[in-house]
Amino acid sequence: MEVILKEDVNKLGHAGDVVKVADGYGRNYLLPQRLAIEATASNKAVIDQMKASALRKSAGDKDGAAALGAELETAELTFERKVGAGDHLFGSVTSSDIAAELAKQGFKVDRRKIALDEPLKQLGEFHVPIKLHREVTAHLKVTVKSDDPNYIPGSQKQELEEAPISGTYDMGQHHYTELE
Repeated sequence: MEVILKEDVNKLGHAGDVVKVADGYGRNYLLPQRLAIEATASNKAVIDQMKASALRKSAGDKDGAAALGAELETAELTFERKVGAGDHLFGSVTSSDIAAELAKQGFKVDRRKIALDEPLKQLGEFHVPIKLHREVTAHLKVTVKSDDPNYIPGSQKQELEEAPISGTYDMGQHHYTELE
């Protein structure tokens, strides 16, 4: 089945694109959600007119997206989560979490524009792509850390356990010297 996309659909195409999709996907998802219309000759003519006006509007949107992208490039988000063995999180950091935190900082970004392939489930720093416009993608720095201030990450904990303890200790009548 051929459809004309009315909006950008992730991993399928942009608004105005004519794409071929499975019948069930088109009938059961794209058409009812009003993300696409059937690709008939009359619909194609209407879409061509809409594309022309959209191109004029898109130039202004691109400038706004570029400005927002520059601000997002300098922004940093930090999430604190409970951590289990192997530095794995209990729960995760999702695109919805990132969008909510951005909203708290005054940025209006739709969660669907945050291009996380899968939620963040480990500690560390991540550069999360945000698709603001067809041609503008910003990278946001997201840090995930433990909510326990005394938490030692697994790699550092292992180094501490393997580090030799050296020194001389005087314990009453006994005098001990440990090897390095």
